[in-house]
Parts: sequence; structure tokens; C-alpha cells
Amino acid sequence: MRSFARPPARIGYARVSTTDQTLNLQRDAFKAVGCAKSFTDRGLSGSLASRPGLDRALAALRPGDTLIVWKLDRRGRSLAHLVQTIAALSESGINLRSLSDPIDTQSPGGRLVLHIMGAIAEFEGALVVERTRAGLEAAQRRSTRCRSVILPPESLHIRDRAAAAGMALPSVTGRLGYSFVAARSKTQV
Repeated sequence: MRSFARPPARIGYARVSTTDQTLNLQRDAFKAVGCAKSFTDRGLSGSLASRPGLDRALAALRPGDTLIVWKLDRRGRSLAHLVQTIAALSESGINLRSLSDPIDTQSPGGRLVLHIMGAIAEFEGALVVERTRAGLEAAQRRSTRCRSVILPPESLHIRDRAAAAGMALPSVTGRLGYSFVAARSKTQV
């Protein structure tokens, strides 16, 4: 009885960011490791989620196949996106091998490196969220105080007398507990 299942294939994906760059180095590396086919994108940023050559390479892959890339940065937009993509390939029974990085998801060591990268990507994402929240809270605190404060009449009177005596407005308003912007812009009650 004949089996019609094809043996696992190695399929290469190469990308260069500008049309001035050449794909020769990546193509030669794919030939050296026995890639049955290779797909390319030229002049396309790695930040694009969908690239014609990459889409064709992914469509050609079957369970048991290996997607070969020259470097991981040729494949992913960010570390988080790369880890997510590798996990999706793995769930489909497709391996990933980077010729320039220590990643080969067929080996235990390659999978270990992938999991470490995943933890780093998760950590990086959490830090971004944390920094964004802190920045938004700080901006809100600054903005709320400056926009919502209307100086009471007694503070306006002190401010005006201090300014007439030659004191700097930021110094006066700071002692009164108001920002310079609030004291300058909220002069009417």
C-alpha cells in the first residue's frame, strides 16, 4: 500500500526592508539547509502583520514542516508578536528554525529559549502597561489641578500684592499651593 503523505518540508521565508537590499544571503542559507521552497518580501517593513511572501509561506506549511528564517527579526513585528506567532505555528504542528538565532522548536533547547522569550515578552508588555498607566495618572494629576483650580479672591489679592512688590509669580503661587499656570490663567472668580 502506498502512502501519499509527503515528507516534512523545510520552507524558507526571507525579507528585506528596502528594495536596495539583496535577498541573496538569506536564499543561499536556505539552499544550504535544504529548503524545498522559499518565499520572499522585498521593501516591506517587519511591522506589517500581513506580507504577501509571508502569507504564501504560511499557506504552504503543513503539520511536521519547518519554517526557516535567517533571523527572527525577519519574521516578527515585536517580541510579543513573534512569540504569539511561534506558538500558533507550534499548535499547528509546524516548527520554526532561525539560522542565526538559537531557536529551533524541534529541540528541547529551542523550545526552552522560546519559553524564556515568551516570559520576557509578557514582562515587557506588563512594563509598558504599567508605564502607560503611571504616565496617564501623572498627566491627569497635573492637568486636573491646573484646569480645575480657580483662585479664591483672597489668593488673588495676595498674588497681586506680591507681584506688585516684585516677587516672582511662580514663587508666590507655589507658596499659596497653586500652580503657576492656574494662577496665571484663572485670575477671575
